[in-house]
Amino acid sequence: MSPSPFLGEFMGTAVLVLFGNGVVANVCLSESKGNSSGWIVIATGWAFAVLAGVFVALLFGSGDAHINPAVTLGFAITSGDFSKIPTYVPAQFLGAFVGAILVWLTYLAQWGKTENPGLKLACFSTGPAVRRPTANVITEAIATAMLVLGVAAIFSKAASPSGPAAGMGPFLVAALVWGIGLSLGGPTGYAVNPARDLAPRVAHAVLPIANKGSSDWAYSWVPVVGPLLGAGVAALLLRFLA
Repeated sequence: MSPSPFLGEFMGTAVLVLFGNGVVANVCLSESKGNSSGWIVIATGWAFAVLAGVFVALLFGSGDAHINPAVTLGFAITSGDFSKIPTYVPAQFLGAFVGAILVWLTYLAQWGKTENPGLKLACFSTGPAVRRPTANVITEAIATAMLVLGVAAIFSKAASPSGPAAGMGPFLVAALVWGIGLSLGGPTGYAVNPARDLAPRVAHAVLPIANKGSSDWAYSWVPVVGPLLGAGVAALLLRFLA
């Protein structure tokens, strides 16, 4: 298969979820060597996950390397060009699903050693520290708006007339995601990406994970609606105010 935007978004999102949910599994699963190493490890791991995912998406043919439906929607609104959504979004969801399966395979020996089903679900999808859907949506919307605004700023001519130095863009985006995780991730686990949360939740539901418990479908809409709302608001700000 030759490089293409679909393949790039698929591969990049798969790597994003493999590294990102992989670091959560390393911290949460009881027989993992990284067990209980804490939030700073998770936030840092997710930053590196974005870095790796973006570079892989570029390698396999996606010049945009969105690896996130909310980012794709945001920049579609900003540009007025929605033609990439039918290609990018399915690839992102499929890639996230495959990435979640790879996390399951990587930690195959650990699932049965962890008693708490909530910790197992956390290795696939986010959950709130305090379950208040309206507040949780607001948190996800703010965090995703900051992601879209931050990415736009990094690549804007206002930041640098010629754009970031060659190859530096993904590092700066990773630093942005690191900051979002450290500053805004506490209330909900900062999904900020509908594919990253929903597709692995489906994987959790269908995979034969020992004593896995509920996939928490009652909460599943929050990490989808919140990021899409936040991306939309940020995009409108960029389109009409920037």
